[in-house]
Amino acid sequence: MPWSRLVSGVVAIILALGMIVLGGWYFAVPFGIIIFLGQQEYFQLVRAKGIEPAAKTTLVVSQVLLVAAIAAPRLVDAVLPVAGTLICFYLLFQPKLATIADISASILGLFYGGYLPSYWIRLRGLGDLPAEGLSWGAYWPGTDNPPAGLLYTLLAFGCIWAADIGAYIVGKFFGRTRLTAISPKKTVEGAVFGVGSSVAVAVVGSWLLGWPGWPLTGVALGLIIGIASLLGDLTESMMKRDAGVKDSGQIIPGHGGILDRADSYVFTAPLVYYFVTLLLTQF
Repeated sequence: MPWSRLVSGVVAIILALGMIVLGGWYFAVPFGIIIFLGQQEYFQLVRAKGIEPAAKTTLVVSQVLLVAAIAAPRLVDAVLPVAGTLICFYLLFQPKLATIADISASILGLFYGGYLPSYWIRLRGLGDLPAEGLSWGAYWPGTDNPPAGLLYTLLAFGCIWAADIGAYIVGKFFGRTRLTAISPKKTVEGAVFGVGSSVAVAVVGSWLLGWPGWPLTGVALGLIIGIASLLGDLTESMMKRDAGVKDSGQIIPGHGGILDRADSYVFTAPLVYYFVTLLLTQF
C-alpha cells in the first residue's frame, strides 16, 4: 500500500472519529463540507457526459437537507420533495431547454449526494444528550452514558472500515476471480472476505452493546452494511466508467476524490438507521 494512501487513510479515520464522538454541529458542519465537495465531483462526472444539471441549486438545497437533519430531523422527508420541486423549477426557466438527462442528473445528485447521506446525521443524533462542557450539541466523553446514536454510528463506521480493508487486502494478495466488469480490480474473494469482516465486527459490536437477539442481530447488520458498502462502491465505479475517468477527483492523496472514499457510506446510512430504529426493536 502506498504511503500516501496509508497516511491519508489514518488521518481520515482520526478526523472521522473526532467528528462522530463530538456529534452535534461538530459532526454536521464538517459532514456538510464533505457532502458539498462530493457533489461537486458528482457534477463533474455528469458534465463529462454532456449533461447540464442544476448544480448550484442542488448544492444549496442539499445543504438545507443537512441542516434540517440536525435541527429538525422529522422535517427532512418533507424537505426532500420541496427541494426536488425547486430544482425542476430552476431548470424550467433556463434559457437553454432542459433535457430529461439534465433533470434526472440533478434529482439523482440531490438523492444520492444529499438525502441519503443525511441519514448519517440522523443516526448520530439518536438519543443525543444535552451538551456538557462544549456548546453546539457536542458530547464530551466521560460526562455521561454515551448516546445511542454515537454507539450506532461508531459500529456502522467500524463495519465499513473492516469491509473496505478486508476486501482490499484479500483482493490484492489472494483475489483470482473477477467480480464484475464494472470494476476489474474487484474480486469475488475480496468481496466475500469484506462482507465477512463486516459481519465479524457487527457481531462483536452487538454483543458489547447487549442487543436483543444476539448474535443474529449482529449478523444481520453486518450483512446489510457489507453488501450495501460493496454496492455503493460499484455504483460509483459505474458512474466513473460511464464518464470515462479513473478517479472522481484528486483531493485525497493516494485515494482520489471524496466520492472514491465515501461511496461505501452512501447506501449504508439509511439502512443502518432503519435497522436500529425499526427492526432492532422487534427482537
